[in-house]
Amino acid sequence: MLELTNLHARVVPEDGPSREILKGLSLSVPKGEVHAIMGPNGSGKSTLSYVLTGRGGYEVTEGAALYEGESLLSLPPETRAAKGLFLSFQYPLEIAGVPVMTFVRAAMNAQRKARGEAEVSAPDFLKLSRIAAQQLRIDPEMLKRPLNVGFSGGEKKRLEIYQMLMLQPRFMILDETDSGLDIDALKVVADGVNALRGPDRSMLVITHYQRLLDYIKPDRVHILSAGRIVKSGGPELAHELEKSGYDTVMGTP
Repeated sequence: MLELTNLHARVVPEDGPSREILKGLSLSVPKGEVHAIMGPNGSGKSTLSYVLTGRGGYEVTEGAALYEGESLLSLPPETRAAKGLFLSFQYPLEIAGVPVMTFVRAAMNAQRKARGEAEVSAPDFLKLSRIAAQQLRIDPEMLKRPLNVGFSGGEKKRLEIYQMLMLQPRFMILDETDSGLDIDALKVVADGVNALRGPDRSMLVITHYQRLLDYIKPDRVHILSAGRIVKSGGPELAHELEKSGYDTVMGTP
């Protein structure tokens, strides 16, 4: 489903010199699988998520990124989203004056229009919204408030998963979804994510800590360091990292 080959990318700030972050990253995530990426701070984990979803300020200088056989790099962000890519942000944005439900319904209909599908009706949207909110234990009143404005970290993360349940993406990137969550909130969020697992969907779970992977169990775990994948293995690799640390597992002196 996702095939990255020798991917090089740099951050291009508005002022100051550019800096290469991804330095020859190769990764394959087959359809229906959940892969986890772990790595030290500054290794390029968030940069990878931004490059895949087309965030501005990043430039791919070499390599390829194929999604279902089609190059992602030539597509604008909204087209990538319509084709089923979704990024759950580490730090979700606040949008004052735009209620959560208004934002999500607009996103759903924009994606449906791009795919040539009919817009979701108000009654159908409300029915889907109620189901998703109940699953994530979200107070319906919260969905009437401006997006993420005044919400706690845990509430923001639940809303990210609420959006996933509503939009039903085909490839999900979770960027440190566990940050800011207590254990009860983590279980609820993980249940929402696991409800989306299926043979036609894949996930890339980015995390620092193994605890998230106790609830969202990956098929493969990859260690990202200095902009490239340096080691891959099964779920046991995350436990090894938790026990011994990056330096020991990667053989760094």
